[in-house]
Amino acid sequence: MKFQPENLDYTLSPYTGLTRKHWIEAGKYLLKGVFENIMDFNDPVIVPRKETEVTYPHKNSTGNQLKLEQMAQMFEGLARTMLIAAPLIHIEPDIEIGGYRLRDYYKNQILKACAPMEEKSDSLNGCVGHYDDLQNLTGNADIFRAYQQTVETCALVISLDNCKKEIWDTYTKKEKDTVADFLFSYANRSTVPQNWRLFNMLDLAFLYKEGYTIDRDIMREHGQAILAYYAGDGWYRDGHSFDYYSCWAFNVYAPIWNVWYGYENEPYLAKRFEENSNKLMETYPDFFDRDGFTNMWGRSNVYRNAATSAFDGNLLLKKYTANPGLARRIASGSLLQFFTRDDFMWNGVPSMGFYGQFTPLVQGYSCAESVYWMGKAFLCLHLPENHPFWTEKENNGTWDILNKGEVKETVLDGPALCFTNHSDNGETVLRSGKVVKQKGDNHGIWNYGKLCYNTKYPWEASPNVYGEKSTDNKKICVESQQYVLKDLTTGNIEKANVTLWNGSKEGVLYRRQFFDYELNRESTWIQALNLADFPVSKGIIRADKLRLFGRTVELTLGSYGFPDNETEIIRLSRDNAKAVILKGHDYTGKEKQMAMTIYDGWDDIDIIKTTGTNPDSLNSIIVYGRTKRETEYKYAPYILISQVITKESLEDFSDEEIFPVDNILYEDKQNSGSYGGIKIALKNKTVKTINYDMIEGNLQM
Repeated sequence: MKFQPENLDYTLSPYTGLTRKHWIEAGKYLLKGVFENIMDFNDPVIVPRKETEVTYPHKNSTGNQLKLEQMAQMFEGLARTMLIAAPLIHIEPDIEIGGYRLRDYYKNQILKACAPMEEKSDSLNGCVGHYDDLQNLTGNADIFRAYQQTVETCALVISLDNCKKEIWDTYTKKEKDTVADFLFSYANRSTVPQNWRLFNMLDLAFLYKEGYTIDRDIMREHGQAILAYYAGDGWYRDGHSFDYYSCWAFNVYAPIWNVWYGYENEPYLAKRFEENSNKLMETYPDFFDRDGFTNMWGRSNVYRNAATSAFDGNLLLKKYTANPGLARRIASGSLLQFFTRDDFMWNGVPSMGFYGQFTPLVQGYSCAESVYWMGKAFLCLHLPENHPFWTEKENNGTWDILNKGEVKETVLDGPALCFTNHSDNGETVLRSGKVVKQKGDNHGIWNYGKLCYNTKYPWEASPNVYGEKSTDNKKICVESQQYVLKDLTTGNIEKANVTLWNGSKEGVLYRRQFFDYELNRESTWIQALNLADFPVSKGIIRADKLRLFGRTVELTLGSYGFPDNETEIIRLSRDNAKAVILKGHDYTGKEKQMAMTIYDGWDDIDIIKTTGTNPDSLNSIIVYGRTKRETEYKYAPYILISQVITKESLEDFSDEEIFPVDNILYEDKQNSGSYGGIKIALKNKTVKTINYDMIEGNLQM
């Protein structure tokens, strides 16, 4: 059953109608599904899962490995659902759900989880293991191993603080020491050298403020490392990548750490964390679209609207800059994006997907309980009812001031992110760079290496029906918002696994993608494309340049994946341009329309239909352009010009929108685009000059 808020308040919240009471209802809605699956007061939070091939406990796990996974699963269930329960317990101390008083249930489960393991017992009894317990189960094979429990200790201490009076303060000294010993066992031990360091920092900060003695050098070591991951513009690099972990981890945990420990004990670090959070707030609202929708991008997409928790983190700071009315509007819009769909829940539990169940995005480090990381979005409920986040009138920031046809572009060189807000369709389109994935890592490429990410067209996985044939009867391979290269000599299929960032010049974004990049090959022996693209009112125009070292190749470029629910398909042509228009509806019945147009460099345009690869709908369609280079070293067209535009209605695109290009002028006399500049003149009188000169000297990763 989907979430159906009642008695909406469009005076205080003119965009969503949601107020604090509706957020409380949404929290109860999530927990109701949790406790429908808990049969006994002493049972841990274990919920049913529909997907069993990818998530853990893994089907082939046995013995101690299975025990490790079961303990991690129990702790994820406990700690992550408590992110939602803790503020509700503080607001309503006697709240009951499913026949259980929440504060009694969680108080009991925490003590069971934190108890030392009984060596001779096969029953876990809710125990999730101290660090040394887990090391013993692995035979101490890796003395620096990090465990999932470290992640969940952080959620636990945040929740204990959010209902401190109702649970933590009611423990005896002995019980508190039991919990503290458990926390210390992870806080002072190995962690993953990325956002995980913040888990150790918050464990130590909680223990410190509760009167326990901590190792300040360990705290400072983690703190300096976190600061060193900062890349600018409010974003931190998390491992190789930039993604929402910068928002729902770095920019949530660091502000909490400031309040608990940093402001008092490490003023330099605290000041920098505060500055970085405020820097994020300068542009982060524009990362969401006119409806407050969250873009499907990066790993851990099952966490969904947790991306809005960065606003709450900022509001904790001594000097915050987030606009409270805008922050609530985005947080509420993103909540509605997911909670109001009837495919969001499966057996009372959020599905392992972005909307409904969608296995292509699921990762092996997740279990069925992992989805409750979205509880971070509910941290805003710790803000009192008189806080500006709840009392200020909703506003829609950039979207309130954009004029018809206007596009606002934000370019962040630090994290290599460029996002555009399109007034005409209300969508936000993200183009990213500094992406390095292993050759063949399709999952990583889907998450990070797409050419564009659109808030209304979540990324599509590889089509599972390659039924379209080219003229020579060889199968065509296509990916949404990706180039796919087929070597016609070897038959090898190559995909772009590395995206280097160059930056924006005069409104054109420059990047480079390498196909099947490997360090043991010189880059000049790796097929590549120089990318150049710029926004128009309803989408993005591309003018990409082939950077091939030779061989005969076939290349395809896909549009966004389009939900196929009885789609109307229209084909048009004008002079040397061809277009395919799709008109239809998404899973919820909302009107959708997309057009892809090809110009110079392309041979033809077609569609491919696929099943089970779209996050929104069972069936979907990808429009794609295709082209060949059949002679090695031939001085053939180098530039591939195309466009994808979208709108949230069935009202026809204008002819000028589908075929926007008036003229293309090449500086080289052969009109191939092999060297020099390219001027693309649009029918709306806009002229964009594309020039790849000197891109080689400033490629960033």
